[in-house]
Amino acid sequence: MQLKVINSPFNEEQVELLNRVLPSLSVGQQHWLSGYLTGYESNTSTEVALLNPTAVAAETNHVTKEVTVLFGSQTGNCQVLSEDISKRLEGQGYTVTLSSMNDFKANDLKKVSYLLILVSTQGEGDPPDTALPFYEFLHSRRAPKLEELQFSVLSLGDSSYELFCQTGKQFDARLEELGAKRLSPRVDCDLDYDEPAAEWFEAVTQSLNENMGEDDSPTSLTTSNTSSLTVEQSSYSRTNPYKAEVFENLNLNGRGSNKETRHLELSLEGSNLAFEPGDSLGIYPENDAILVDSLIKEMGLNPEDSVPMNKNGDERSLRDALINNYEITVLTKPLLQKISEIHPHKDLAELLQPENEQALRQYFIGRDLLDLARDFAPWEITASEFVKNLRKLPARLYSIASSYKANPEEVHLTIGAVRYEAHGRNRNGVCSVQCSERVEPGDTLSVYVQKNVNFKLPTDPNVPIIMIGPGTGVAPFRAFLEEREEIGAQGKSWLFFGDQHYVTDFLYQIEWQRWLKSGVLTNMDVAFSRDTENKVYVQHRMIEKRKELYQWLIEGAYVYICGDEKHMANDVHATLIAILEQEGAMEAEEAADFLTELQQEKRYQRDVY
Repeated sequence: MQLKVINSPFNEEQVELLNRVLPSLSVGQQHWLSGYLTGYESNTSTEVALLNPTAVAAETNHVTKEVTVLFGSQTGNCQVLSEDISKRLEGQGYTVTLSSMNDFKANDLKKVSYLLILVSTQGEGDPPDTALPFYEFLHSRRAPKLEELQFSVLSLGDSSYELFCQTGKQFDARLEELGAKRLSPRVDCDLDYDEPAAEWFEAVTQSLNENMGEDDSPTSLTTSNTSSLTVEQSSYSRTNPYKAEVFENLNLNGRGSNKETRHLELSLEGSNLAFEPGDSLGIYPENDAILVDSLIKEMGLNPEDSVPMNKNGDERSLRDALINNYEITVLTKPLLQKISEIHPHKDLAELLQPENEQALRQYFIGRDLLDLARDFAPWEITASEFVKNLRKLPARLYSIASSYKANPEEVHLTIGAVRYEAHGRNRNGVCSVQCSERVEPGDTLSVYVQKNVNFKLPTDPNVPIIMIGPGTGVAPFRAFLEEREEIGAQGKSWLFFGDQHYVTDFLYQIEWQRWLKSGVLTNMDVAFSRDTENKVYVQHRMIEKRKELYQWLIEGAYVYICGDEKHMANDVHATLIAILEQEGAMEAEEAADFLTELQQEKRYQRDVY
């Protein structure tokens, strides 16, 4: 808000000067000025205040140490880490500016002295949606020189993808190109990111303290006192999951379907876990015992051999560890490189040669550790040597399919069972088939709530919404409509749903029809791809309704997409651009910019995987 003569005690000349100066001040300069004025008012010598501003700041408890923390997050992990890091830095006396990259004014980068970036990589090396505008600015000609900036990057990713942590690597390299200096080296984290994130934070705080001319802070985070930045043992979380009892486990598909989609209802009673529509539930699964037994047998190991579980010396049997703690169904290049160091096999070493990169990529497709054990036998390693090279079994995230307001202390999920054949063996999704075949009412699952602020209903319940979710991608939209029914939302709603067959695969059909009848759901368009000679998908229905769809967009509708990123989400995005071109008379670049603006306004949100 600008100062005016009528809303301040200043005359016109003073107001003009202040309005020119104040917007250009950094947070630290504002704090210093506040301290200086306090000292001036208390008859503190102006000369002393100017020569010793830190004394004024200390006397008035104002902090002059500034750090900016920016995060780019798709599922919420980077945001959670950023929030925790910011709290810890504030506890050490730093003034922290915490922001999503989507909300940060890129031109303010020139005012920043210390920058921490936490960013994930989406799909095949892409930035998360919320990081795109900042990413594009930084890699454009408009990006400023940043010789005065010091930075560090924490990058989250999945090493099973070829372009592992690609976005973090690109941010790191680009900031260096622009002249910025590293506070500490970039750290690339796999799915099990707690310990490397903690080590990165310790290195960052040490560098910050050195730059500020201070000793190590007694409250700095070290891996000796915690293995996680986010752990709160007093409450249930990703590092302290809740054992949720299963109430219901139903197959939503009809007889004769090519698919099996499970509807699970879990109890959260007594957990104090709560969620909002758009959030996800993490499930820590168990590996199939039959697969584990086959792997142990193939490697000639004893299932009862003890293996270490952590640095504290805790142990459990090899079989229990492989069932509950380690990933055995995904092969990655880092894993094969580690195995090759303790298992010198000529064919494995050959596969890892740089000239065989394409053959290595092909080898990963559809294979698991049992294939590796068979293809590169015989084995002469111990159980402990084997497991210390494996990744921890990561949680699987599923979009929550229910409203907490409508179903207190319950959470519902929609999970498609993954089954396929590859290389002469039947393969199963770890968590999805566990939920399909080995979980019954009365059993428990280890769960936690994963917040997702990037996939949320409008704060105004009267705003129209457009929901596009084929298959299990429809899950969060069931939660959306339950919520809107519960709060009496008056805004229009439109659902695009698709699957293979109308008769067997119309998930939650009765519920949609009830909401259509009551008016909670205004429009619904469906596409069943295998019921017609030419396959019809949700994007085809969108084109058919393009005039009305465009009108909803102009009226301020929010657009939500949930489901497969590689194909569906990209096709739907391209369809939205085509609709804007046709109905809005826009050029392709103008239409793309329009969608980017919608993303920045949080009117275009995606939950894709």
